[in-house]
Amino acid sequence: MATTSPPAAKKTAGPDAPPAALGRVAEPTSPGAALPAWCPAWAERLGDAYLSGTSCMFLLHGNVRDLMPLVPPEVEAQPEEGWGTLPDFLSRELFGQWDIVLTYDVGKGLRPLAGSDGNRLRTMVQWLTERLGAATGWPREPDAAIAAIDALLERNLIDPPEKRKRIAVVLDYAQYLAPAGDAASSVKAGAGRLVRLLSWATNPLLRRVNVAIVLLTDAMAEMHPRLVANPAVTAIDVPLPDTAERERFAVATAQAAGMPAEHMGAVKRMAALSGGLTLESMRAVIALSAREGTQPDGAEFARRKKDLIERSCNGLVEFLQPRLTLAAVAGHVAAKDRLESDARAIRRGQLESAPMGYLICGPVGTGKSFISECYAGSVGIPCAILKNFRSKYVGETEGNLEHALDVLRSLGPVVVIIDEADAALGNREQGGDSGTSARVFSMIARQMGDTRYRGKIVWMLLTSRPDLLPIDLKRQGRAEVHIPLFYPQDQEEIDAMFAAMAGKAKTKLAPGLPGPVDLDLGLSGADIESIVLAAKRKGLDRAAEANQPAPESVSAEDLAAALGDFMPSAQGLEKEMQEIAAVLECTEKRFLPERWRAEVSQPGGRARLQERLAAIREVISS
Repeated sequence: MATTSPPAAKKTAGPDAPPAALGRVAEPTSPGAALPAWCPAWAERLGDAYLSGTSCMFLLHGNVRDLMPLVPPEVEAQPEEGWGTLPDFLSRELFGQWDIVLTYDVGKGLRPLAGSDGNRLRTMVQWLTERLGAATGWPREPDAAIAAIDALLERNLIDPPEKRKRIAVVLDYAQYLAPAGDAASSVKAGAGRLVRLLSWATNPLLRRVNVAIVLLTDAMAEMHPRLVANPAVTAIDVPLPDTAERERFAVATAQAAGMPAEHMGAVKRMAALSGGLTLESMRAVIALSAREGTQPDGAEFARRKKDLIERSCNGLVEFLQPRLTLAAVAGHVAAKDRLESDARAIRRGQLESAPMGYLICGPVGTGKSFISECYAGSVGIPCAILKNFRSKYVGETEGNLEHALDVLRSLGPVVVIIDEADAALGNREQGGDSGTSARVFSMIARQMGDTRYRGKIVWMLLTSRPDLLPIDLKRQGRAEVHIPLFYPQDQEEIDAMFAAMAGKAKTKLAPGLPGPVDLDLGLSGADIESIVLAAKRKGLDRAAEANQPAPESVSAEDLAAALGDFMPSAQGLEKEMQEIAAVLECTEKRFLPERWRAEVSQPGGRARLQERLAAIREVISS
């Protein structure tokens, strides 16, 4: 840590003495430095909060199950020696000079934590044995273990200053000690444990002597809200590893696995492309590559990375590597021009001019998902589809979303697509679910408005009912560009759409097709795809009946028959409502077809459209 801190408190210090300096520092980088400069930023934040007397209880959440560096970057070490678990890092670095480091989880019980220092471990065991009895009798049950720790801290407070110890307590899997839930459920889940944790956090005596309590949890949302919201508890997010740490670990792991020296360049490229992966996941990828003798950054790596990230997100996020660009989009000329311009800006690194996000709206079947994926392909970045992250269990929905957002932040740049956004995101007023929808809305809105990720996380909210989407998400600084999509408006767009759908169906249209098509049918892209497929089937059926080869293209006869058979959807009012809602949401007139542009440009035009939208709503809801 580069900040100046008080010197380590001696054992003879009284209860009002400043807290002991954190860390195991052989050669401080500056006078009184508490932590080595190579320690991660989250550890520095913990040290600053402790040394300032702000807090003695810390809630570490996020990437707490991954490996942490145990030696400086300049020291060459094997993976098993240079990296360890988060509790190892805490005991060796943050609390390396402390007398007692205790750890507890519901699986392994209460035990001392001393890393590889045998003498230090024996000293801790002796001290604990004098107070708790033989190690075989140390408590394992949560209530008994928390009571025993409480007794140790209380006795340490009343001991004479010369016998007082510097004690750090690490509570792993803390979500099982103080789980999320309301006050009634807390009584059954162990309200006593919650009260003791809160009393430690707010005890002024503990904050004045050398005592620190660290809680480790995978997701902050899984912890009891009374603990999370307490101002005496400092919550710290442990992020996924950055590029430098990934490269350092990847090289050490590849060398330990016996990977040839000529593959080390590929290892470094793989590390640079591994945003979103934990070090443990990278170890698996490198081990497989070394065993199979394949390039670690080859085509197989992309598949493994996708699989590992999706599994780490519990299937809540689907990752795509778009194969098409906006050149594959038929019609929507003005929308394509704007998206192409923004894609060029991101490719050039001009992130400050890129929008935070887009609202893509329009009637069903206009290609909202397709144009969003093609935009990601034009930028040349991955595309993440946020799937249903809601759960019936208390706190799990927020935990799922918290982890997904952590992964997205580490991936960057990435396009995030949320389909049916009006239903998926909810709003701050929704009730009936103990506030889950409001908290989900708040988390999404906060991330969307974080300008540190401009051009790195591009949000694309897709909906056919933009009028139902809360204004908080549609404002400038979040989903700031609203692009409406419409059904083909003229014969040129119809021709382009038929050609695109024929290409998607891996077939061709005979020259001159589709020919004049009645625009009053209101055909969507999905409708045209269905017609092309129906025409293709008719040609295949005729060829099979005549025992002839499959036709190379769709004939005029088959297309005319398919068009004659097709019946447009009867949901005319709903489509009109979706179209008007898209017009009213539009942020640039150039996105609108000529007839809608003329309508909104007239005096009172928008007001008339709003009245029509309200009237249709009333008819449909009645």
